[in-house]
Amino acid sequence: LVKGGAAARGKVMSWFIECLKLNVGATALRPDQTKVSSTPLLLNMQVVLLKLCEPFVLDDKKHRLIDPGFVSSAKSHGGVFETEGDDAIPRLGESQAGAEYNPKNAFIPQCFFFAARSIALGLAPALSHHENLLRHISHAHWEINSQNRDMQSDPHFGILVSRQRSNEVALFQPELVQDTLRFCNLIAKFLDDTPDEQLSGMPEHFVDNVCDIVMSIAKMKSKLLRGVELRHVFKLVVKLLSPKYANMVRNYNLRAMLGDVLYELYLPSNTDDRRDVPPSVSCDPLAGGQTFLLSDKFAQETLAPSLLLLYGEVEHTGYYDKMSHRAKISSLLKYLWESSEHRPAFRAITQNKASFIKFANGIMNETNTLIATVMQKLPEIREAQEKMANTQEWGRLSEDEQNVISSRLEDSERDVKHALPLCNKTLQMFGYLNTDKDIRNLFLLDELCPRLVAMLLHVLTKLVGSKGLDLKVNNPEQYQFRPKEMLRDLCAIFALFASSTEFSMECAKSGCDPALLSLAVKTCKRLNLLAGESMIAFESLPDKVKSASQLVAADEALLVDAPDEFHDELLSTFMSDPVILPSGHIVDRSTITQHLLNDSIDPFNRAEMTIDDVKPATELKAKMAKWLEEKRAAQGS
Repeated sequence: LVKGGAAARGKVMSWFIECLKLNVGATALRPDQTKVSSTPLLLNMQVVLLKLCEPFVLDDKKHRLIDPGFVSSAKSHGGVFETEGDDAIPRLGESQAGAEYNPKNAFIPQCFFFAARSIALGLAPALSHHENLLRHISHAHWEINSQNRDMQSDPHFGILVSRQRSNEVALFQPELVQDTLRFCNLIAKFLDDTPDEQLSGMPEHFVDNVCDIVMSIAKMKSKLLRGVELRHVFKLVVKLLSPKYANMVRNYNLRAMLGDVLYELYLPSNTDDRRDVPPSVSCDPLAGGQTFLLSDKFAQETLAPSLLLLYGEVEHTGYYDKMSHRAKISSLLKYLWESSEHRPAFRAITQNKASFIKFANGIMNETNTLIATVMQKLPEIREAQEKMANTQEWGRLSEDEQNVISSRLEDSERDVKHALPLCNKTLQMFGYLNTDKDIRNLFLLDELCPRLVAMLLHVLTKLVGSKGLDLKVNNPEQYQFRPKEMLRDLCAIFALFASSTEFSMECAKSGCDPALLSLAVKTCKRLNLLAGESMIAFESLPDKVKSASQLVAADEALLVDAPDEFHDELLSTFMSDPVILPSGHIVDRSTITQHLLNDSIDPFNRAEMTIDDVKPATELKAKMAKWLEEKRAAQGS
């Protein structure tokens, strides 16, 4: 029919247009089956459109005939890519009116864009629904096991497994998957090549679908990735994550997914405890088999700062999702840090002091929250496990009581399984970042050092002071609970800062008990957690903090009768660098910097402000210096 002339071809394409428009609801989480076609029909439509694209998918010369103006031409797409009304297709950015659509070849753009839309209605939602089914099966499996029921005789479980098997026959047919993956790589190449002014007008689901499909296949049928090249998917992801394009992809969930794609497909499988994605996906044959993460020049320049930015942005994706995203970002950052190719980009990060302070403050706040969650939930898990293991006591409980305990156990396990991987990786990130002197110096700034010390002591107290090392749960590896490794990573961070006078003084100011540090040193020695210079440095810290505490006490005695004007108006502490806020109030620079990291308003009148709005209180600072000098002179005499 397609080859039967313009009239026949027009009727075929008109059918595709109507089918694509009528099935706009197929992208919903729970499609109304009375208003959309069946999944087999939508998959078959995708198969046919992919076959129509076959002649140009692997032909670079014909790629140039894919005119991006097609999605802006209502006459050409027939309403498939609406920009207004209930059926509007969200765009990557602000859609801009382009030049009149006048393609060199009208059929190739038509096939390309309709095939891309068919994936959004066919395989993409079908894979998403199948993943939901697998989660449902996993939960049912857990419930049956926890209630000691027979899985094979459970009719509901049998129905779920039958659905799984029938789905997989249709969804993971090798030819369909590989044709779709090759087309996804073409979509990525097309978007990467599209000029910025037209890229912003491209449908957002193009990027969403590419990410969804490659990750779904990696998770569920990674063997089908063998021999498939996804070079252009990598390039597009790195481009859209880069600072220049950060504002184009405004959907935080989609931005988070871009980071997940890098982790799931392009981070070598032996780097983390991950599924076995074929090396042909992550390695660049044009760079001697080196991974794309290391060989791509644009990635070397932009990816490290892009991931640090993304680490903060995923805050908006939800409590559990953000922890999963950040654990993956942490693994990527560690891999990049260990490569010489990316080290210049990490060093460049230190030049943007404000951005680094914001990033560092965020991960310190989160580490405190994570360790508190873990140390609260692990004893609850242990208590529930003991009750369930005692068959006599468990049998005396009513069914409702058993269900309550089981439900709370499931909630606690979910919390810990999300929190611990990120907690472990965040501590490791603190460790390797601070091996760099320039980064370590940033953490010693007045704006960060108090928060760093508070975070490290909080975690140390939970691990050593509250017998965290003695916490026992059944099968701790399923939660990635490794308290000895956590203590090792934590004490290694202390060792890195042990030679810093600022760090010891801040420990003393925070009220750190040198006995806690001595206990940690003793534990490290007993368990052989640190060695060599690192152990020597850590071992010196308790005495340094003890000496610093004496200096702090002397300073506090010196400042006891300091005039009120020398005190921070928010914290009532003696200021070291007083600044005047737009409201006229005076606080220490570190105080307002810390405040603005969480709330961009003047704390006294709630007017919008930034750190650039403060003015140094020069006269007051000189007056304070003179007063201190006179006090010290009087004390010395």
